[in-house]
Amino acid sequence: MNPIDAAVRNEEEIFRALLVPHRSLGQKGFLIVMAAIGGSSFLTGLFFLSLGAWPVFGFFGLDVLLVYLAFRMNYSAAKAHEEVSVSRITLQIKQVAPSGRTKLHEFNPFWTRFSVARHEEIGITSMRVEGQGKAVTIGSFLNPDDRESFASAFTRALATAKGR
Repeated sequence: MNPIDAAVRNEEEIFRALLVPHRSLGQKGFLIVMAAIGGSSFLTGLFFLSLGAWPVFGFFGLDVLLVYLAFRMNYSAAKAHEEVSVSRITLQIKQVAPSGRTKLHEFNPFWTRFSVARHEEIGITSMRVEGQGKAVTIGSFLNPDDRESFASAFTRALATAKGR
């Protein structure tokens, strides 16, 4: 094998993963929930308004607004994600915050250690990539099943990069 082919082979990606937080309620579900909360609050508020308790009507509107804002904050936080890629010469972890701020962490796979903390009942509680004097926690927003799946695939990819 000539040196150029070897260099290309070393730069080829062995593993790539996009880690995103799970959100169980999509846009359609959000609209249905907000319509149900808004409708029930409006009808209940009308009832209190007819009894002469007009301030209650406003508080029901405030409740709907607070629920809406809580959902918006939740969807905003869902914009966070992590991109993990492994080749024979580099391990890259790109962490993107909900604000769009990006941090790129690079490691040499040969000097990198992947550590997993486990709990008997829950499973994996945290995952860290350590090496070259720094440590990065990854996948903190994943559910336990996704953590197990990622940890297994990432461990195999790292072993492949190290030539094991």
